[in-house]
Amino acid sequence: MDILQECRGAKRIGIGGHVRPDGDCVGACLGLYQYLCKSLPEASVQVFLEKPAEIFREIKGYDEIDSECGQQEAFDVFFCLDCAQDRLGGAQGYFAAAGKTLNIDHHVSNPGCGGINYIRPEASSTSELVYDLIDKEALDKDLAMALYIGIIHDTGVFQYSNTSPQTMEKAAKLISFGFDFPRLIEETFYQKTYLQSQIMGRALIQSIRFMDGRCIVSGIDRKTMDFYGVGPSDLEGIVNQLRNIKGIHCAIFMYQTDVLEYKISMRSDELVDVAKVAEFFGGGGHKRAAGCTMRGTFHDCVNNLSLHIERQLDGRL
Repeated sequence: MDILQECRGAKRIGIGGHVRPDGDCVGACLGLYQYLCKSLPEASVQVFLEKPAEIFREIKGYDEIDSECGQQEAFDVFFCLDCAQDRLGGAQGYFAAAGKTLNIDHHVSNPGCGGINYIRPEASSTSELVYDLIDKEALDKDLAMALYIGIIHDTGVFQYSNTSPQTMEKAAKLISFGFDFPRLIEETFYQKTYLQSQIMGRALIQSIRFMDGRCIVSGIDRKTMDFYGVGPSDLEGIVNQLRNIKGIHCAIFMYQTDVLEYKISMRSDELVDVAKVAEFFGGGGHKRAAGCTMRGTFHDCVNNLSLHIERQLDGRL
């Protein structure tokens, strides 16, 4: 895919990412935004995302993000990053009406939703794919920082199995631009607010091990979220902490989004492909990190998920 060639002559270019944007989604979208603004100054470029967490405010372009998704004239080109069209939220209509659509993603569950698709499941992150596609002469400190933040968030600061030697080489190139990468890692990945620490503690205390201790689950209902005054972005990292418990092969964290509706996040080791589990319930992701939305009570959701997880752990899938 030649990004600039695909955008040649476009007057209006849109960029969208998935609902509840994480570090990779924000880094990829704002990285591509910076690249297009720099390379195609004659074009109007807009980014549409649900309001990202404040920890990403330092990324250039953060304040230009449109989270309202109001009425817009049709875009000449629209990029769907880090997801398929059905997860674009309010920007889905822009994508459907655009003259040309491009989809860049690394999720194995994405078959490609654009007129032109660049889907590479072997890549660590969509930010890494944006790095691959841009002219490296356009890299500067701000653009490098955006892509680096995206890469560290989807690789767990290079500890997940999606980290390749090529990922490390690209990250080394990015930090050569001189931004304070140790501080960015600490502030955007590890550091938690007091409220985030409280709700994580609550989730850990209420967690339940099951399936002979091989799996663990925890959930937070709407009433508890309201009591602590936390939103979905404050729950980041809980499922990873559950997965870090010794002896756990699969961790499930869920929080209530509506009456009898839960957002599910799963993390696993090499014994469980959670992408397959999530796909069965209309979600997706990666082998070791995936999610979906399910309807039912907390126990209904756990029972339905555990059926598919147990089949894998017992070697029947």
